[in-house]
Amino acid sequence: MYVGRDITELSMMAKSEWNDSELAFFHHAMQQMTPYLNSEGQSIHRQIIEEIEARGGMKRNEADYTHGTKPVYD
Repeated sequence: MYVGRDITELSMMAKSEWNDSELAFFHHAMQQMTPYLNSEGQSIHRQIIEEIEARGGMKRNEADYTHGTKPVYD
């Protein structure tokens, strides 16, 4: 379960100020709702994707005993 700032609070901040976990969570959530997003929602999702790409992505290259290869956002 995600524990963090909600999208209302985050929408008033630049995407560069969001935590990695916030970017990952809302990207995943919006990705699941893509067919239902209006143009504003699509724009926000695109900005989130651009910020993730600007940070070099979120994929882990190797796993260890405490972390898997998928980012965990909760």
